[in-house]
Amino acid sequence: MSSQGPRPRVGLFATCLVDLIRPSVGFAAAKLIEDAGCEVVVPEQTCCGQPAFNSGDRATARAIALGLLDAFQGVDYVVAPSGSCAGMLKRHVPELFAGEPDLARRAQALADKTHELVSFLTDVRGVTSVAARFDGAVTYHDSCSGLRELGVRDQPRRLLESVEGLTLTEMKDSDVCCGFGGTFAVKYGEISDAIVAKKAANVEGAGAATLLAGDLGCLMNMAGKLQRQGSATRVRHVAEVLAGMADGPAIGEPDSRP
Repeated sequence: MSSQGPRPRVGLFATCLVDLIRPSVGFAAAKLIEDAGCEVVVPEQTCCGQPAFNSGDRATARAIALGLLDAFQGVDYVVAPSGSCAGMLKRHVPELFAGEPDLARRAQALADKTHELVSFLTDVRGVTSVAARFDGAVTYHDSCSGLRELGVRDQPRRLLESVEGLTLTEMKDSDVCCGFGGTFAVKYGEISDAIVAKKAANVEGAGAATLLAGDLGCLMNMAGKLQRQGSATRVRHVAEVLAGMADGPAIGEPDSRP
């Protein structure tokens, strides 16, 4: 259910990983945004620029950001099914144009209208429940960027409570990093593996059949570790469950459908 009012135009920032690895998350996000009374458009887009930004390549990050300023200038909101990508647009893109009044103004305008998906549904559109069913117990991982940069914690849990058949079982240290961290996992593989090993143990300890989160990078990292350990835990993006679109293969599983 959503609040009533004008039908805003929402630019869906699909993210690289969703576009290339898990398009079903993008379709689920679009459905949720439309169900919240919005028009969804998907402008031509590239990366959010975070890998370059975090690696110190400000020139490339700036070039990417300039493209985003143009791509999303004609929408009321920008919504991403990813706390890390939304965090980049909302918190860090303005940093790239400090001291340049015109571009700084445009960058701040982009930041002000950018939201993580579930936060947009609950905090902006007033969504309190979804018409979805998912049978079984799930546990939820709080991705670092969504939690610490955008304050996303209670919002997904509130919506998951409205999903018929679903039981939410909290894991130990749900708010502790999974070890992905984008380029961190590439530069510091052994440390990353040690961190995700602890996360996998906490996931298993929760006893839930399904692990959910709001960031595909984190989900892929955790799914990979769980599968390498022979775990039966299935991994999905929270949007797929909230949209009632969780009937396909879980992350990392082959698609055997005809």
